[in-house]
Amino acid sequence: MGIVDAHCDVICKMLTDEDADFAQGRKVDASLPRLSDGGVALQFFAIYVPDELRPHAFAHILRSAAIFSERILSRPEMVPVRRKADLARVIPGRQIGALLTLEGVDAVPADEPWAIRILHELGIRSVGITWNHANWAADGAGEPRGGGLTRAGRRLVAELNRLGMLVDVSHLSERGFWDVAGFTERPFIASHSNVQSLCSHPRNLNNAQIDHIIATRGMIGLTFVPYFLVPEGRQAAAADLLRHLDAICARGGAGCVGFGSDFDGFDTPLPGLEHPGKYGTLRELLLKRYTAADTEAFLGGNWLNFLARELPD
Repeated sequence: MGIVDAHCDVICKMLTDEDADFAQGRKVDASLPRLSDGGVALQFFAIYVPDELRPHAFAHILRSAAIFSERILSRPEMVPVRRKADLARVIPGRQIGALLTLEGVDAVPADEPWAIRILHELGIRSVGITWNHANWAADGAGEPRGGGLTRAGRRLVAELNRLGMLVDVSHLSERGFWDVAGFTERPFIASHSNVQSLCSHPRNLNNAQIDHIIATRGMIGLTFVPYFLVPEGRQAAAADLLRHLDAICARGGAGCVGFGSDFDGFDTPLPGLEHPGKYGTLRELLLKRYTAADTEAFLGGNWLNFLARELPD
């Protein structure tokens, strides 16, 4: 079935460093050669406008979308995934699906439905409302105020629902999470977050949040960021990822969990899972603890089933 990875920051690297090259694998972890070597069937590619690119202008999103089109989708091995039917074009070992996402609406004109419609036309199919800070729509997980959705943020969620775009609550404040939960009409995702009871980072999900995502048939993508896996001061290992997977499965979430590595979005790699070419290591670890069917579900099947339900027709 192949691997599905729900988050990487390759586009941001190419946006900020002209030498970064997806096709050749230069300065990029989730490169085309490594995606191929690791058996990745579908990769989510995030558009993220970092703080160094001020002001947070819509032009940076447009430029990022152009990078995605010209330097990723232009490769014959890559196929865009925008609707349910596109999933059938993904053939592990031959064609790698590419799903475009947005991480934070900071650079989107505030409370302007036309801008969201443009994002949809660009092929973006999942929108994270915030990064760690506050913006016009909500507070992020790192904002001390801890606020939820603004009125404009509620209108944003409604427009995403209307267009069939996924809402991603990774990076959102806890209050923002519950505002989304009470307002959205569709299941939502946490594309790259782990279990807070095992590692108390504010970017991780508490048990009530996990239970809600499970109950509403959403999806959680476990991330490989070491400091989201183990408490500060401990050295993380690939096996620690399975502790977070075990915790979600113990809560009844075996069908609602996969992976969202965050490759190219952090500096200290997880030993044994430094890049997508090492996904074989993760498969071997999973097979020691889970059945072959469960292993394939975690690696990609759960995400594919979710997208087959939730992408636009």
